[in-house]
Amino acid sequence: MKFIVGLGNPGSDYDRTRHNVGFDVVDRLARRLAPGEVARSRFDAVVIETRLGEEKLLLVKPQTMMNRSGRSVSEAITFYKADVGNDLLVIMDDIHLDCGAVRLRPDGSDGGHNGIADISARLGTNDWARLRIGIDEPGVIEQSRYVLGRFTSEQTEQMEVSLETAVHAATLWAEQDCDAAMNMFNTRATPAETTRNTE
Repeated sequence: MKFIVGLGNPGSDYDRTRHNVGFDVVDRLARRLAPGEVARSRFDAVVIETRLGEEKLLLVKPQTMMNRSGRSVSEAITFYKADVGNDLLVIMDDIHLDCGAVRLRPDGSDGGHNGIADISARLGTNDWARLRIGIDEPGVIEQSRYVLGRFTSEQTEQMEVSLETAVHAATLWAEQDCDAAMNMFNTRATPAETTRNTE
């Protein structure tokens, strides 16, 4: 079984905020891969079990707050005795990437992201794939207020493209592997670059 985990904060107050782009990608994956499937509550998370070809797939949205995301991930991984290095993909926001950029990596540090830090601490390793979606740096705005805020109209247009790109990247990761998805999607232009190149 493959696990695709989208990070975010539960509750309507956080819907469509910058910090919840992981939830947004998992929601899109669920609509595409498991239309009509009812989500269940397991592992302190909302989960949908589906298939992608011959591969079983568990879509996971932790329902703890962001900085406790590792609890859900570690419980699911332990229950299914999964190979973390090959079977886990976590989708997250990243203030260090331009808005609309999508980058996949097979491992790495938490980069100051509290959800990623908690997952690494709970699993005891950094060796698992993460799909980072750029949301721009906060600038003069306090970081916590910025990530919990909603996108500007310009950012919303960029994010529409990048969220769909993230869906395709996560799907290819599950169907093939991290290298195949990285080769295809890490070299793609960001939405802003694509717009400039077509003007």
